[in-house]
Amino acid sequence: MSFPSPFARAGDGAPAGAAPAAPAVPAPSLPPLATKGRRAVPWLFALLAVALVALVAYFLQALGPGASIAGMVIALLPLGAVLLAVRFIDRWEPEPRSLIVLALAWGAIAAVGIALGVDLVLRELFGAADSPAAEALHAVVQAPVVEEFAKGLGVLVIFLTARRAFDGPVDGIVYGALIAAGFAFTENIQYFAVSMIEGGAQQLTTTFILRGILSPFAHVMFASITGFAVGLAARRGAAARDVVATWMLGMAGAALLHALWNGSALFLDFFGLYVTLQVPLFVLFILGILLLRREERRLTRKRLGEYAAAGWFTVAEVDMLATPRGRRAALAWARTLRGDRTAVMKDFIADAAALAAVRQRMATGRDPGAAADQQALLARTHAARQALFAP
Repeated sequence: MSFPSPFARAGDGAPAGAAPAAPAVPAPSLPPLATKGRRAVPWLFALLAVALVALVAYFLQALGPGASIAGMVIALLPLGAVLLAVRFIDRWEPEPRSLIVLALAWGAIAAVGIALGVDLVLRELFGAADSPAAEALHAVVQAPVVEEFAKGLGVLVIFLTARRAFDGPVDGIVYGALIAAGFAFTENIQYFAVSMIEGGAQQLTTTFILRGILSPFAHVMFASITGFAVGLAARRGAAARDVVATWMLGMAGAALLHALWNGSALFLDFFGLYVTLQVPLFVLFILGILLLRREERRLTRKRLGEYAAAGWFTVAEVDMLATPRGRRAALAWARTLRGDRTAVMKDFIADAAALAAVRQRMATGRDPGAAADQQALLARTHAARQALFAP
C-alpha cells in the first residue's frame, strides 16, 4: 500500500501538516520498522565486553572471588528496586531492549571503568588520599565530576548512535537512570565486599542500610539530570552541537547535586540533612517524573488526534490509546474476544504510541527517516484494528 507524502516541517507546537487520509481497505501486510538509529550498535557491546574482562580481573585481584561474588549477590537487591522504578517510568512508550541493555552495561562497565581509571592515574601521580583534606577533595570534587562525566558520556553516546529512539526528557531520564543503576550496582559490589572483608556482618549491614535502603536512587537522581537535559534538547530538535552544550550543563547540575550529597555525609549531620534536604529532593524528583509522564501522554493524545482528524482513528480510540485507563479497558476488552486478542491489542497500543512519537519528530524536522516510519506504523495500526474487529 502506498501513502501520501509526509508532513511538512513545522515548529514543536504547530501541526506538522495535514495527516494522510486513511485507506478504505486494510493493509495487506505488516511492514517492519527500520532499526537504524533506534538500536544499540554492535561495536559498543564488543568494546564493553573487552572492558568487562579487565574489570572482572581487577575485582578478583583487589577483593578476591568470594567477597566479589557475595557483594554482587547483595548488590542485586537495590538494583532490582531501581529497575522496577525505571520500568514504571518507561511504561508509556518503552525504549528498545537493546538500548536498555546498553545503558545498564555502560553504567556497570564503562562508567565504572572510567572512574576507576582516573582514580588509579591520580593515585600514581599524587599518591593515595590518606589525609582528611585529600579524602574530602576526592568525595566532593573528584568523584562527582568524574563519575557524572562517565555516566553522562553514556547518555550522549546513546543519543548520538540511536537518536531516533531518543524522543524527549522521559527517554533521557530512563537512559540516565539505567546507566546510573548499572554504575551503582558495580560500585555497590565493591562497597559491600570491602565492608564484609574489613568489618564482617556488622559493617556490611550498616553499609547496606546506607547504600541499599536509604540511598538506592541517589545515582539515579544525579544522572537523570543529564538525561533530562539531553532529552529536552532532543524534543526541541536541537542540532548536535547544541545538544552537546546542553549535555554539559546537565552534567554540571548532576555533579553539583552529587557533591552536595557526598558533602552532607562528610561535613554535616547526614541523617538530619537526609530528612530535611535529600528526602524533599527525592519527592521533587518523583513529582517531576509524574509531570513529565503526564506531558508525554498529552503529546500522544495531541498527535494521535491529528491522525483521527484524517480518519485513521476514531475519537474514542484516541481516548483509549492516550490514557492509562483507556489502555487498561482496551486490554480487558481484547481478552473477551474470540481467541483472546490481547497480544494484538498490545501491539496496537505500542504502535500507536510509536506513531505519535514519530509525528512529533516530524514536527521538529529532526528525523529524515520519520516519513518511512509513519507509513509503516499507519499500516500496522490499520491492520491491527482490522484484526481486532475480525469475526
